[in-house]
Amino acid sequence: MQTLLQQIINGLVVGSVYAVVALGYTMVYGILGLINFAHGDVLMVGALVAYTAITFFQAAIPGLSPIVYFALGLMVAMPACMVIGYTIERTAYRRLRNAPRLAPLITAIGVSFLLQTLAMIIWGRNYHSFPQLIQTAPIEVVTGVFMTPVQMTTVGLSAAMMVGLVLLVTRTNMGRAMRATAENHRVASLMGVDTNGIIALTFIIGSALAAVAGVMIASNYGVAHYSMGFMPGLKAFTAAVLGGIGNLAGAMVGGIVLGLVEAIGAGYIETWSGGWLNSSYQDIFAFIILGIVLIFRPTGLLGERVADRA
Repeated sequence: MQTLLQQIINGLVVGSVYAVVALGYTMVYGILGLINFAHGDVLMVGALVAYTAITFFQAAIPGLSPIVYFALGLMVAMPACMVIGYTIERTAYRRLRNAPRLAPLITAIGVSFLLQTLAMIIWGRNYHSFPQLIQTAPIEVVTGVFMTPVQMTTVGLSAAMMVGLVLLVTRTNMGRAMRATAENHRVASLMGVDTNGIIALTFIIGSALAAVAGVMIASNYGVAHYSMGFMPGLKAFTAAVLGGIGNLAGAMVGGIVLGLVEAIGAGYIETWSGGWLNSSYQDIFAFIILGIVLIFRPTGLLGERVADRA
């Protein structure tokens, strides 16, 4: 029982990160009908920019609180990723809005490779040890079940961002404009909505979320490198499809469910296989789930609330 509870906690930590990244996918798809496969690489840039910023501030202003260094890293990483998100939308996707669906998809893959290559040129091929700023000693939350402060911070930040995004979309004029643009670009434009600005804002918000997710992943695993965004991005896309891409609640549910399945499966796979398999095979669960969902319920667990466009 204790082992199961530990795996559930691990799954919630991983799943909360998947959910945050999946929100970026589902926001863009809900408004443009586009799968932004470069989103995972924006996450990677956020982690590496935060690594550089934290390292710089530790050398330039020694003696500050670890939380301050962490906050400074986020304050540099988020604007950097927001600029990247806006640039990607403005230069790579805006001209392709009326193009056949295959064109923006190929462009997204190209942007992904471009970001990885630029990151490799700037930061090199080697893994970078991400500064461990938050106390890493585990805390016993239940008898025999532990969480590290990094994991607690990850879950707390993820929950705060998810709640904040839902409130933004459902309770503000900006959110109303986003929902109108998602429903019908032309009609929203005729009603006075700046659809270009709303679409750009969607990319900016999604990129900011990806930056925070990248910092959380790097903090949790202790490393950052130029290819670190590929697998989390792919799994977050799976989470978005699982929950119902285009649906904010679906992205959150899909991320948590995927994290739980992956953690529980990884925790028991070695036992079930008699040692033939180990937890390094945990990635298989994401793609099994993706295949099952696409075959039996393509709209995801919560369906899709995005209206069909003419």
